[in-house]
Amino acid sequence: MRTTWRFVRRRRRFLQKAGAAAAAAALGPLIITDRTIAQTRTLYVNSWGGSFTAAQEAAYFKPFTALTGIQVRTVTPVSYARIKAQVQAGRYEFDMTSVNSMQWLRASREGLAEPIDWAIFKRGTLPAEAIVANGHGVASNIQGTNLCYRRDKFPDGGPRSWADFWDAGKFPGARALCINDSPRTLIFALLADGVPADRLYPLDIDRAFKKLDQIKPHIKVWWREGNQSQQLIRDGEVDMMSIWNGRASELKEAGVPVELIWNGAVRSTSTWCVLKGAPNRKLAWEFIQFSAQAKPQAEFNRRLYYGPTNPAAFEFIPHDIAVVLPTYSENLAVSIREDDEWEADRIVALEERFTQWLAS
Repeated sequence: MRTTWRFVRRRRRFLQKAGAAAAAAALGPLIITDRTIAQTRTLYVNSWGGSFTAAQEAAYFKPFTALTGIQVRTVTPVSYARIKAQVQAGRYEFDMTSVNSMQWLRASREGLAEPIDWAIFKRGTLPAEAIVANGHGVASNIQGTNLCYRRDKFPDGGPRSWADFWDAGKFPGARALCINDSPRTLIFALLADGVPADRLYPLDIDRAFKKLDQIKPHIKVWWREGNQSQQLIRDGEVDMMSIWNGRASELKEAGVPVELIWNGAVRSTSTWCVLKGAPNRKLAWEFIQFSAQAKPQAEFNRRLYYGPTNPAAFEFIPHDIAVVLPTYSENLAVSIREDDEWEADRIVALEERFTQWLAS
């Protein structure tokens, strides 16, 4: 998002600060004896990397710095274990992160999350449903985890459901699923086994793992990060996979012959989160207040096709983009919303069982 400055004097002051920041950056990262960040006018944000971070840079980080003078540095990738270790040790690589709302509900219960600073983040900025994790997080966007396949591999039509994904006889080819998102993978297995979308919860865990046994021999790669998922299908290493909708849409825009399926996709809420005790937590809430505005959200969603949480953002999103977002009505009708409460209550046990299953 480009900012037009009305006052030349203000612009000069900003350019002077930017020049000083650039000079400091050239000297490398701030060195502290215990290798943790200090309380500065620099905000450290944990991000997913690749196109996700690039979209955040353009829509959020650079405009925020231009407006406030607060510098933003990113740390990748996102990891819940990394978040927990930092808070427990009191040694921080970053002040804030963005994980799905179920994970941050878990974090709030484990004492890892700062509550919303209502003196900085203004009530009414977003709809009430965008305040998540028991008042410890602010929803930033809605993303889908979808089935995706290469059209050149299936010129007569590829898999249109998770049942098709499981059908290696009818749809042969290399497959990939996410290794660090067990709830989504269990849902896909249950859908493949014929469970209706409106009867998924509570998830039948035993039934899901029994169905996963059938597909396990056909999974070539268990991917971890968004960049990796894009590389796998872009380079033809796999023919079909689960993938975040924004990552697949980006590939399609770049001319990669991929098809994204909304039937059976799972919608998750990505959440701005501040780590408990983070040195720059006040700056973090300033940033979150900025990023919740309609125009920055629209700029992000114009670059990476996730759904905004500020309804006014749609005023600034072209129709041809709006129709491929998770929050578009036709996509909402055939996709599934995750149940944060149910999953957060069971996520530790689910992850342990999933890890054991992978190793078996």
